[in-house]
Amino acid sequence: MSAALAPTPPQPRWDIFCRVIDNFGDAGICWRLARQLANEHGIAVRLWIDAPEVLAALLPGLAPPFAGQDCEGVRIEHWSEPLAFDQVADVVIEAFACDPPESYLVAMAHRPRPPCWVNLEYLSAEAWVAGCHGAASPHPRLPLTKFFFFPGFTESTGGLLREKDLLARRDAFLASGAATGFLNELGLANEPDTLRISLFCYDSAPLDELLTVWRRQSAPLLCLVPPGKPMARMQRLLGGNGPWNLGPARIVPIPFLPQARFDALLWSCDLNFVRGEDSFVRAQWAGKPLVWHIYPQTDSAHAAKLEAFLARYGAPPPMADLWRAWNGLGGRLGEAWQASQAILPELRAHAAIWCEQLARQPDLAEALVKFCAARV
Repeated sequence: MSAALAPTPPQPRWDIFCRVIDNFGDAGICWRLARQLANEHGIAVRLWIDAPEVLAALLPGLAPPFAGQDCEGVRIEHWSEPLAFDQVADVVIEAFACDPPESYLVAMAHRPRPPCWVNLEYLSAEAWVAGCHGAASPHPRLPLTKFFFFPGFTESTGGLLREKDLLARRDAFLASGAATGFLNELGLANEPDTLRISLFCYDSAPLDELLTVWRRQSAPLLCLVPPGKPMARMQRLLGGNGPWNLGPARIVPIPFLPQARFDALLWSCDLNFVRGEDSFVRAQWAGKPLVWHIYPQTDSAHAAKLEAFLARYGAPPPMADLWRAWNGLGGRLGEAWQASQAILPELRAHAAIWCEQLARQPDLAEALVKFCAARV
């Protein structure tokens, strides 16, 4: 007689809690993680989000009422109070210290074996992150322990979100000339001698200074601006709805891009201005020169975070000066821009090498799965 087959272990269940604080960034990060956990690791994931309509803007396949439905292997639920849930998960992820509902925490505490509870922290390159990654914090009242999981740029942290096929898809896109088709979709021609730029920033960015610099340069430039704060600022500065011609520079509004198409924008450009965390990470995987507009904080804590990344990234001095000026941290934007343009080949090579180095490390989803498996 043949031996009976061992029973298939039950599929692990994960719940991810997300509060939308900063436009699309929080929702975008949580969605990327949830989808990767489901599709690459076979995990049953519920994404609890307090503003599912924000997520719907990123996912054209998500239909009203935007919650209580499955999308790309992930169950999307509306996080409302009181929370209606049937059971707690084996792993509970709270994104950016959003604190799951008290009723859910009590249910976690009543399980025979409490779930692995993780606070997915914000991204930082600061040195202290490695020492805090994986730290445990007992709940003050309930028999629960929360673990802190820090994304980062070294193997002593949790890594960065990166789908397993991301770089292969990027390389195929570039090798096939798909950038021309992407530009054509936007009603634009592929002009090889034109510097293509994507622009995504906060309101505090010195856009007026940048536009002044662009008016004076000699080489042609095409800047693609998505809807939202960058476009509203352009409209205030330049009047009308665009496109605008500023000497050799052409500023063109583009439609809102769903998450799946945002990578194509980054891949199609020569230089990407990005902001926050999600677009910042995706720009690094694009392997192209980038300028990061870090989220400004009232106590200027963002300055230390920016310098920590610049030091780890090893940015050539002109690019580092451009980042500082763009973030209002000193220096002359015009001079930094011109100096950066003079070394574009060096910046391209640097960005590609940095991307290759990062790709040798485990991605965040993979590292998180291993971290939680050891604690469930």
